[in-house]
Amino acid sequence: MVIKTFDEGYRDDLIFMVLQAKDALGRKPTINEDLLDIKENYIDRGDMFWIAVDENDRVIGCVGYSKTADTTEAFLHRLYVKPSEKRKGIGTALLKIAESSMRDNGVTISKVHLGFPKEQWFESYSFYPKNGYYEYEPRYMKKEL
Repeated sequence: MVIKTFDEGYRDDLIFMVLQAKDALGRKPTINEDLLDIKENYIDRGDMFWIAVDENDRVIGCVGYSKTADTTEAFLHRLYVKPSEKRKGIGTALLKIAESSMRDNGVTISKVHLGFPKEQWFESYSFYPKNGYYEYEPRYMKKEL
């Protein structure tokens, strides 16, 4: 597995992987509008987005973040791992890259907005606390970097 900065050539494969991940969780597999143009929605704004690719150069994970204007905070977005590749450390590796980049760019607090109901987002509610995040209000977790 290799983690790299997003490149447009992976766009369709990324979207397909996210749809698979949502379907595996029993959620309606809809396309997130921000994924249709990652360059505009992340990179051009000074934010970041990464993908994890396997040995066949297929997308198996992703994560991005966007800084909150006039603060030292940022929100994580779209941390997904292909269903067949879960529990192999890919999500943790993606999270660590994002957190490191945030720190390097002056971000001191990483936040994440979680879905509802918790039963449909059980993996997120378990994953983030294992990585130092805590719920500071319903559906929101954060970590000081």
